[in-house]
Amino acid sequence: MTAKRKVILAIDTSNYTTSAACSTPDRGHVSGGFLIKQEKQLLTVRAGERGLRQSDALFAHTCNLPPLMERLLSTLTDEDEIVAVGCSTTPRRQEGSYMPCFLAGENVARGIAASLRVPYYTFSHQEGHIAAAAYSAVTTENGAQDDSLSTSPFLAFHVSGGTTDLLHVSPSDNRYEIEMLGTSLDLHAGQAIDRVGVMLGLSFPCGPALESLAKTYTEKIPSPKICVRGCDCNLSGLENLAQKMHREGASDSAIAAFVFSFLEKTLIKMTENALSMYPHHPVLYAGGVMSNKLMRTSLSKFCKTNGSRAYFAEPAFSADNAVGTSLLACRAYLADQTLS
Repeated sequence: MTAKRKVILAIDTSNYTTSAACSTPDRGHVSGGFLIKQEKQLLTVRAGERGLRQSDALFAHTCNLPPLMERLLSTLTDEDEIVAVGCSTTPRRQEGSYMPCFLAGENVARGIAASLRVPYYTFSHQEGHIAAAAYSAVTTENGAQDDSLSTSPFLAFHVSGGTTDLLHVSPSDNRYEIEMLGTSLDLHAGQAIDRVGVMLGLSFPCGPALESLAKTYTEKIPSPKICVRGCDCNLSGLENLAQKMHREGASDSAIAAFVFSFLEKTLIKMTENALSMYPHHPVLYAGGVMSNKLMRTSLSKFCKTNGSRAYFAEPAFSADNAVGTSLLACRAYLADQTLS
């Protein structure tokens, strides 16, 4: 009788995306397994609004999860067996890190694990982002697996609507030991992008549309005066400068190009300061903002010039998703199997 394929199910309910993924554990892969399928759905934000209240996000996830889970699980067959369930339950793995929107995924994931009588593993949303980005980045051009992000410490940026964090990451068993090196002291990068985008009349979330606008600008971009101290940054000045440009009649494309130039220079300076502390460490850029292609070339070139290497996730693995959580749960499951 042929053995069934083992499947790990995972759920992540962030402030703007409902997502679930299935992966199969594999000791031969540096990420702990292979993705089978993911499903995700952006939460709806009313026109002109710059975000969602947690109560609205929680309600939206509650409505999104049943049909999303039906779509995901319909891809499995009688030859598949769910052997464990994972879930993102907090923004970060630290004391006091909490957002109500994660309760929606946690309730469903715990219920499924209990009904199937299989192990249930919890992780932070941040860990999931890092794991998904690393999974996307570890396959080299010739198809070989690069284990730089699975066996040795590395630097990681998590740049999204809720975080602009610079981290020192050490792979440890089935998860990561994470040390915060720096962060934005006011506005986060994704917030800045969305606020400027809404000002320009774009629909929330504004990243892709703002990037498209920026690509159409062909003139010289004004050199921004960034604010970086050590590994911390301030980004509220970006919004203020963009508003000033808007009042003075700058084109939408000029403002969009300026936004990404400001963020790019900020991230390069933060990277420079981190590499002075940890020379030659690989640098992983993760989070929804890092799906932006305009900044990647400069960041990659800077890291190479400074004796490091930049890793980027593909866009599908940069924005919020449950893929990383499913892969971390694969590692946890394999670790438990080794001990049993």
